[in-house]
Amino acid sequence: MRIKKIFLILLTPLFLLESCGPKKKTDETQVSLKVVQVPTFNADSAYFFVEKQVKFGPRVPNTKSHNQAAQYFINQFKKNGAAVVEQDFDAITWDNQKVQLKNIIASYNPEAKKRILLAAHWDTRPYADKDTEKIDTPFDGANDGASGVGVLLEISRLLGQGKMPTVGVDLILFDGEDWGEKENRKSKLDFPEGYEVWWCLGSQYWAKHKHKKDYSAYYGVLLDMVGSKHAQFFREGASLEFAPSVVEKVWNTASRLGYTDYFVKTNVAGIIDDHLYVNEFGKIPTIDIVHYQTGVGFFGDYHHSTKDNLSIISKETLGAVGSTLMNVVYYEE
Repeated sequence: MRIKKIFLILLTPLFLLESCGPKKKTDETQVSLKVVQVPTFNADSAYFFVEKQVKFGPRVPNTKSHNQAAQYFINQFKKNGAAVVEQDFDAITWDNQKVQLKNIIASYNPEAKKRILLAAHWDTRPYADKDTEKIDTPFDGANDGASGVGVLLEISRLLGQGKMPTVGVDLILFDGEDWGEKENRKSKLDFPEGYEVWWCLGSQYWAKHKHKKDYSAYYGVLLDMVGSKHAQFFREGASLEFAPSVVEKVWNTASRLGYTDYFVKTNVAGIIDDHLYVNEFGKIPTIDIVHYQTGVGFFGDYHHSTKDNLSIISKETLGAVGSTLMNVVYYEE
């Protein structure tokens, strides 16, 4: 994923003014919520799912590890009672590689008309181009890819236990998110028809070829790099542009649960990530929960490097994100 420069120019000043200005009390402090029994998110289980992905090896398209991981996800979703759709397609990368990609969609409560979309990307980048030494080496992607998928696999496990929310839930694992241009390199190719950037290939494809005719959702939440120790999630610019009420819902829920150290109510610039194309092409208001490191920016200092391994993953962070999402979904009417 990449920082979307237009948001840096146009959105950041407005958001900074809003962040520094006087605050009104949020609705959560004024309205008593009804009590809903929300299944307990198990952070140990989510960590296990992250670890399992890392053990496959880097999930780079066209590799054995990529194929093994895909089959594991499909089996887990089916075991948990989901209706599963495999969306296979070929794509061309910025460096003219033909890759076989697969979006995986798992649906729960299929008869419900009101649906919530939860997503993450499951592929890993083929090279650690931000590394100081091993710039052409694939890396574990424990946070960049596996953390978001780990949270969704645990949510799938809980949904499979039978206590469904009143809304339908669709979990989407996007492929081909991270095979974008190398640092300080530009492609010599024109974009293939139907694509706007070399990143986010799976979400661009899905948004124009949805797995179900006329599919839509009330809103969506994308998870990207949501597992590192002491992670913080600022309110990202494109999310605020396309789905401000969803941002408020999620951050207020996190606050109610005591996760203000993770979900920080500070507005920052927008980025190019899968949610952008779910919004622009798919017309579903979707936000991005994505790591922002003060002093560094989006993604953290281990982004696209061999430092992105299990040593940086925190069960507490996974638990904060997963518990917040579970409460958002189960309190939706």
